[in-house]
Amino acid sequence: MVRSQLQSGARPAQRQAYAAHEVLDQAAGGSARRLVRYDGAEAGALLNGVREVVRDSWQRSLSFADPDSALARMDLAEDDFREYRLNHPMAGIMPVVQKLLVEPSHESGMLVAVGDEHGRLLWVDGDASLKRQAEAMRFVAGADWSERTVGTSAPGTALAVGRGVQISGAEHFSRIVHPWSCTAVPVRDPDTGAVIGVVDITGREQAVAAHTLSLVQATVAAAEAQLRIHRLEQRARPRRPEPRPARTAAGTGTGTLRQRRPAPTLQLTGRDQGLLDIGGRAIELTLRHTEILALLALHPAGLSAGELAALLYPDASSITLRAEMVRLRKVLGAADPRVIPQSRPYRLPDPPLLDARQVLDHLRRGAHRLALNHYRGTVLPASEAPGIVRLRREVSANLREAVLSDASPDTLLRYLELPEAEYDAEGWGAALRLLPPRSPRRSAVVAHLQRIEAELA
Repeated sequence: MVRSQLQSGARPAQRQAYAAHEVLDQAAGGSARRLVRYDGAEAGALLNGVREVVRDSWQRSLSFADPDSALARMDLAEDDFREYRLNHPMAGIMPVVQKLLVEPSHESGMLVAVGDEHGRLLWVDGDASLKRQAEAMRFVAGADWSERTVGTSAPGTALAVGRGVQISGAEHFSRIVHPWSCTAVPVRDPDTGAVIGVVDITGREQAVAAHTLSLVQATVAAAEAQLRIHRLEQRARPRRPEPRPARTAAGTGTGTLRQRRPAPTLQLTGRDQGLLDIGGRAIELTLRHTEILALLALHPAGLSAGELAALLYPDASSITLRAEMVRLRKVLGAADPRVIPQSRPYRLPDPPLLDARQVLDHLRRGAHRLALNHYRGTVLPASEAPGIVRLRREVSANLREAVLSDASPDTLLRYLELPEAEYDAEGWGAALRLLPPRSPRRSAVVAHLQRIEAELA
């Protein structure tokens, strides 16, 4: 009844999208491949009438969800989410978004959402009445709106294709979202060009008006410019000495620092070279410099020249190591004294936080989804340093064992998307056993298992 009412009042393009959605439902009931190989001439014409970006997104979405059951998920505890949001790079663009989009939205009857690079909404604000209505489809801060969870939507699809997207009404994969329309544009790191989040406007038909995409693109451009200016100011600002801890009358340090700069971070997973982040400044390191920093971070008490050389390249001399250390100090000299290695023994004043270590820490807590959020692939796959090879094996083995033995079907399927799991027949078999008999995702898992068997035969 609701569906027919919506269709009867829709514009021609929307009526066609609703009709095409019936073909999508038939595809969801069988193999995902039926969407693009549907034999009926009428069905084919309906699908061809849907925009390519939407049709491609439907195809991807069928691998993860069903149009009638796809719903956003909340995968972080409230305290963990608040901490995650506070420390996310997208927090730095909120003043710009607030001024250009959020404040006008209170009177224009629309919502403004800012999400991270995974599709999780970090902030949702705007028209109060519309905000309450959107809660019914879990369009709220903390909800996962990636394609793998809710299918086609502007935030998730913009992240999937890496550009601005408008999704109108029945173009959404999930039926519960059909009364809504949205426009979203990815936000990129000004130093690396990597996508760090997304800005979205959601509402009724006016949310996909011709000028809305230009408005969001202009806001994102202003936000990226603000990030760039902020980082330039940080680099140019004279460094002030850290405040000393308060001392007791006896002179022993028992107080705490009032304010502490965020610890540097070093990304190792899924990268051939490390990415060091210091106060919002991203520095791409050579493989050898990445190995040195990572090994010193793993050994905060310090390593002798012989110990470090053995973990890096056992056949090399300590003279080679000293020369490499001189070059590394020059690279880091203008960045932050906390990441400049000290000598005798080699150690870091404030070791960077390794994403590989975060993966292991989350696994120990049983937070599998959080571990996967930090895991982008094998640790420095090009490295042959014994210490890094050991870390790579530890992280990969622990992640696989945890996900296969104690994870939900959704988390296991997300793990199986990783390149290292492409031929993991045991993992794909476990997914098939965990999925409900009528799940639309079973067909894709069966097809993958058949391909593994055929290619490895």
